[in-house]
Amino acid sequence: MKIAVLRERAPGEKRVAATPETAKKLIALGASVAVELGAGEGAAIADADYAATGATLGDLQNTVAGADIVLGVQGPEPASLAGASQGAWIVASLNPFADRSRVDAYAAAGLEALAMELMPRITRAQSMDILSSQSNLSGYKAVLDAAAEYGRAFPMMMTAAGTISAARVFVMGVGVAGLQAIATARRLGAQVSATDVRSATREQIMSLGAKPVFVEKVAGIEGEGAGGYAGETSPEYQAAQAELVSGHIAKQDIVITTALIPGRAAPRLVSDAQLATMRPGSVVVDLAVEQGGNVEGAVAGEVVERHGVRIVGHRNVPSRLAADASALFARNLYNFLAAFWDKEAGRPVFDAEIGDAIRLTQSGNVVHPRLLQS
Repeated sequence: MKIAVLRERAPGEKRVAATPETAKKLIALGASVAVELGAGEGAAIADADYAATGATLGDLQNTVAGADIVLGVQGPEPASLAGASQGAWIVASLNPFADRSRVDAYAAAGLEALAMELMPRITRAQSMDILSSQSNLSGYKAVLDAAAEYGRAFPMMMTAAGTISAARVFVMGVGVAGLQAIATARRLGAQVSATDVRSATREQIMSLGAKPVFVEKVAGIEGEGAGGYAGETSPEYQAAQAELVSGHIAKQDIVITTALIPGRAAPRLVSDAQLATMRPGSVVVDLAVEQGGNVEGAVAGEVVERHGVRIVGHRNVPSRLAADASALFARNLYNFLAAFWDKEAGRPVFDAEIGDAIRLTQSGNVVHPRLLQS
């Protein structure tokens, strides 16, 4: 079985879908690994490091030729996959709900597209979960980005010239990214608070030494979404949360928003009116900016200023830590393939629970239930 690793071509994408570590492990399973020249350059991995594992290197055409599995960080353009085996698997983050035309093109080409971001959040799939591994780094980087834009120190400092108060950081959305943001801000010495629509996160917030900020005694809370994700909330809850956040956000120096709902636009958490209550020089980091944004006025790929508040909207935050992000992403892909590797068949053989959850196309058709409904 030939596994191809392509150089990423999306603007600003520096990650790579396999590292020398995972290439060596894939070869040990019995596969051959072909890596496109320069694939690891953005993640500080030299071609020679891949060659040392036994992988072959070549241009795009030679890398794809006869490939049974193509690994990517973002989905490759279907036209670039000419020469791959019939029914070859595309294993990557495919963004199927926002990029349906590419999914249709994979189906038309007879390719089997496997969207790794749809991996079910079950115990045995944790090591395959690209969203968790990459969100962990995003939460960390969000705090560093905030610190870079913030014109003051994070920790309290007592000096002979007087005392500097600790920065106040408010994290909105306590998933993987939010929890890492809380932990990182605490390590830097900030005074941290956090909120989420899921009541189960209260203990997680407190365990990291932060203050939970929650709406109390409001009927109609529906925040506990399927698979551990946040879901929709009732209008009553949204009104109560807006009132609570308005009073709290005015006292904060830094706000980090991380709220996402799979397959839908990001929920609006911070309005322009709320931004106007913050002190000049405050910073807001919107990690959901590419899905529509949690913050009114956030612009994808830019740092903008409104009411004296700097709003950070960097795209593809994990790629800004490309070496570590690639190492984790590549391990997720290896763990996925290795978990289902059948030695007799010489290839992975999926079960229905995971295979059906991530499979978008098969035998020339789009097969994922959520795509068939759209």
